[in-house]
Amino acid sequence: MVLIPAGSFEMGDHFNEGLARERPVHMVKLDAFYMDKDEVTVRQFRKFVRETGYEYDRWDDVAKYSPTDKHPMILVSWFDATAYCEWAGKRLPTEKEREFADWGGLFNKEFPWGDDESIAREYANFSGTEGTDQWQYIAPVGSLKPNGYGLYDMSGNVWEWCQDWYDNSRIGRVLRGGSWLNLANCLRAAGRNYNDPTGTYNDYGFRCVVDVP
Repeated sequence: MVLIPAGSFEMGDHFNEGLARERPVHMVKLDAFYMDKDEVTVRQFRKFVRETGYEYDRWDDVAKYSPTDKHPMILVSWFDATAYCEWAGKRLPTEKEREFADWGGLFNKEFPWGDDESIAREYANFSGTEGTDQWQYIAPVGSLKPNGYGLYDMSGNVWEWCQDWYDNSRIGRVLRGGSWLNLANCLRAAGRNYNDPTGTYNDYGFRCVVDVP
């Protein structure tokens, strides 16, 4: 895990590139916390299932898109992700923590690596790379450059579940980061997504955080 320092930042879309759901920009203050440097892998989730007897039987479907132990675990609901986190003595990040960590210290930038979309391929596995993609689907974790905090795949690869409800209507739980199926616009640090917490898709995964004692 990586220590994410305490700090304040302006959360939201500074560039009017997204949707109203990413505004207004507002100040957020966070305590320090630890975050997994990688998305939870197939190996890690398989160990959880084996040791706890947790009911999960979609391994053949997982293997089509995440074929090795070093690939991100996918086809997991918010409830599956929460159960894993509890077993590991961790938790899902809040949406605020996820966006703060996404920037890697480069606050108020459009992407976690800065404002230059042309170098996105160095940091993220996403769609629309015009034949330069070495992976048909999902990349093994840590295959591309980390952000400023040493976190890998914070953009692209798989959407990541967060703790929060998307809004007060509780229409779904928040997902952040974009995925291998999305274009570069979905890699923006302020980008938001959501789905029913029971949803399981081939581009949904997660990573965990831990509070600093």
